Amino acid sequence: MRDAATIARPVTVGIVAGETSGDALAATLIESVRARCPQVRFVGIAGPRMEAAGCAAWYPVDRLAVRGFAEVVRHLPALLHIRRELAQRLLAARVALFIGVDAPDFNLGLERRLKRAGVRTVHFVSPSVWAWRRERLATIGESVHRVLALFPFEPALYEAAGIPVTYVGHPLAQRAAAHGTRRDTREQLRLPGAAPIFALLPGSRMSEVEMHAGLLIDAASRILEARPDARFLVPLVTRATRDAFTAEVHRREQMHLPLTLLYGHAAAALRAADVALVASGTATLEAALARCPHAIYYRVSRLTAYLVRRKFLLPYVGLPNVLAGRFVVPEFLQEDATADNLAQAALNLFDDTVTRRRLEALFAGFAQELGVATGALAAAAVVDELAQAGAAC
Repeated sequence: MRDAATIARPVTVGIVAGETSGDALAATLIESVRARCPQVRFVGIAGPRMEAAGCAAWYPVDRLAVRGFAEVVRHLPALLHIRRELAQRLLAARVALFIGVDAPDFNLGLERRLKRAGVRTVHFVSPSVWAWRRERLATIGESVHRVLALFPFEPALYEAAGIPVTYVGHPLAQRAAAHGTRRDTREQLRLPGAAPIFALLPGSRMSEVEMHAGLLIDAASRILEARPDARFLVPLVTRATRDAFTAEVHRREQMHLPLTLLYGHAAAALRAADVALVASGTATLEAALARCPHAIYYRVSRLTAYLVRRKFLLPYVGLPNVLAGRFVVPEFLQEDATADNLAQAALNLFDDTVTRRRLEALFAGFAQELGVATGALAAAAVVDELAQAGAAC
C-alpha cells in the first residue's frame, strides 16, 4: 500500500450521521481514516464532533434527529428534500465513497441512489435486523457494498444474506476502559461521595426530551420522597434540550429537586451514578459500559408503538438485554413507562447491592467483548473500499 503522501489528488468521501450517537461514531471513523490518509476530505451531514474531526457540514446533524413512524410523517417533505439535494451535491462533488452512519430510514435510500450512480457505499452501524424488520436485509443488499457492524452477533446475518460485512466493535467500549472509578468521577463533578446519586437520561433528540422530561421529573420526585438525600444528574446534549427540560421542571413546579443539569457528559453522569433511568437507544449501551445498573424506558406515539410491536422479533429492546440474550435490565415501554414504575425500579436497584454487583460484573464482560480497535478496523474497511473505487492511499 502506498504512503498517504503519494495520493495523486484529494479524495472526497460523503458521510451522513443522523443523531448524537452517530456523530460520535462518525468522528471516530473520520479521525482514524484521516490518520492513515490525511488528504481524504469528508463532507455531508455532520455534528460538532464530526466537524472537529475535519468534516465539512453541509447540513447540521439535528436536521435528521426525528424518531418514530408517526413523528417522521410530519417532517417527511423536508427530509426528502434534504436527501434529494444532498444526493445531487455528492454526485456533483464526485465523491469516491459514501458512508451512512446509522439513520437507516434516511441513509439507505440515499445509499441506493448513489450506488446505482456508481458510487461505493458503506453503512456504518447495522440496522436492528436482528430485532425487527428482518426483510430489510434485501434493501441493505441493494444499497451498500459493505456493512460495518458494531456487535459480534451481527455478521452472521449479513454473511447468510451474501452482504459483505466487517465487525468493528464499539468505540464506547474502549473509552469506558480509560476512565476512572465512581469515586473519582464524583470528585470531578463535585458530588458528595456517600449520597445516593441517580442519573436521568431522557434521550438526545428534542422529541425524546419533550416526551420523557415530565416522566423523569415525576420519577425523581417520587425517589426523593423515599430517599431525601438523593441527588440527580441529567445530561442534555444541546442548549435547546436543556432549556426544554428546565421549562418542564418549572411547569411542574419541581424547582426544589436536587437536579444537576450537565451539558453533555452522559458518560460521566453514568460513571458517577449508583443507578440510572435511561431512554432506550445507544445510551443503554453507554450505561452498561460505564458499569452503571439501570432501568430502560421509552415512549413513542401510539401509532409508532403499534407498528413497531407488529414487527418485533425479540421480547426486549434494550441493548444490554440483546447482548445478554435475556432480560438482565428491566424495561418499561409505552404504558408501562410511568413515574411510579421507574421510581420503584430505581429504588429497588439502589437497595439491592447484590444485584447491582452482578450487573456491574456482567457489564464489564460486555466491555471486554466489544473493546476491539474500532477506529482502526473501520478505517481499514473504508480504505479498502476506497481502493475498490480506484482512490487507494
